[in-house]
Amino acid sequence: MSSLQLLSEHACFGGVQRFYQHDSVAIGLPMKFGVFLPPQALCAPPQKVPVLFYLAGLTCNEETFAIKAGAQRFAALHGLALVTPDTSPRGAGIPGEADDWDFGIGAGFYLDATQEPWAAHYRMESYIALELPVVLAAALPLDRNRAGIFGHSMGGHGALTLALKYPQQFRSVSAFAPIAAPARCPWGEKAFSGYLGDDREAWNKHDASVLMAQAKNPFPEGILIDQGLADKFLVNQLHPEQFEAACAAAGQALTLRHHAAYDHGYYFIATFVADHVAHHAGILQAAS
Repeated sequence: MSSLQLLSEHACFGGVQRFYQHDSVAIGLPMKFGVFLPPQALCAPPQKVPVLFYLAGLTCNEETFAIKAGAQRFAALHGLALVTPDTSPRGAGIPGEADDWDFGIGAGFYLDATQEPWAAHYRMESYIALELPVVLAAALPLDRNRAGIFGHSMGGHGALTLALKYPQQFRSVSAFAPIAAPARCPWGEKAFSGYLGDDREAWNKHDASVLMAQAKNPFPEGILIDQGLADKFLVNQLHPEQFEAACAAAGQALTLRHHAAYDHGYYFIATFVADHVAHHAGILQAAS
């Protein structure tokens, strides 16, 4: 396991915002991520703190949420670390991987590709769920047994699906405007056909609405989703109503909040991020 290379650090709300790079075994390439450590993790001796993974959306990277959402203030208040991975491998050298904003670079969809030429490096599911938590816990005062996950848009899809597939890794989950039924929307169809091939049964293993319909109340403390009603992607791409129906069928407690006038961007996320951090803090702090 390679060591972490510290790229930069910035004092922030009594804690520190850092950005790292390391050689990923799962990806087979260097990967960057951000970490906010709250004051509790910096004291002497440092306390192991709960950790909240945030998965960003299409075209974003490891810096987007850290710069735009203002979540560090609330993470410091609750004593949570924030981890912000990149959204895809970088530097794979695949012809055409930078041609489309919604496929390839910046659009890894948090799954392990099975189709060539993507299968060798586009392994974001293994990276997020299996490799990165171990790397972080070995190097930083983070309690991987008290981890939650949330995300936005493509990252909301990733948060929901990875939480459902790896409940031993993630105790809590929430999302902003998630792609909630990707096997049935243009973004998902494009990504899944490219990364996974034409077998729609394979697609269903990465569709939060399908996975939830097969689950049995995996998150008894509840799931939180916020959705803006002025979101231009709501009707054709997001389909939160399908995830809501799946939760009802599975007996899963869901708080799905609709907000008039709010769109798909980071002004929306920044408005409600305090609620999401508090949602996770309540669950993860109780787990101690």
